[in-house]
Amino acid sequence: MSSIDLTPLYRNSIGFDRLASLINSTLTSDTVSAGYPPYNIEVLDENRYCITLAVAGFDQSELDISVEKGVLTIRGKKANEGERKYLHQGIANRAFERKFNLADYVEVTGADLNNGLLSISLVKEIPEAMKPRTIAINQANVIEHQAEEKKEEKSGKAA
Repeated sequence: MSSIDLTPLYRNSIGFDRLASLINSTLTSDTVSAGYPPYNIEVLDENRYCITLAVAGFDQSELDISVEKGVLTIRGKKANEGERKYLHQGIANRAFERKFNLADYVEVTGADLNNGLLSISLVKEIPEAMKPRTIAINQANVIEHQAEEKKEEKSGKAA
């Protein structure tokens, strides 16, 4: 699969470098295990989210959750329980790795395993420096600048 050319986006946008790599990695990701384990992404409120994965049959010690470079990774690997003989095996206890790309300032705040569901809590905390703010126009500097221009005009006429 080919990559997408985002050059037109870069003409008018600053700081979206990660967008191209995010889109390309999504398009080229392995789709073989895309359905396992099933999951939900829930919006709890404006800045809080919850990812819930159905991990029936996995113990807490068999699950690993990590965040690196804006990617949340959940891995599950069953401990060897010896060889079992099944008449029917409908519960998929196979190893898995599920990745979620996190937006800037989204942090994982906790995880809980209950009734075969792994719930991961996330919150988006925008730093004060990044929040919208009003910039006051300093009138004193404008007045001083105008006074300097008048002085320069007078000195230019006098010369």
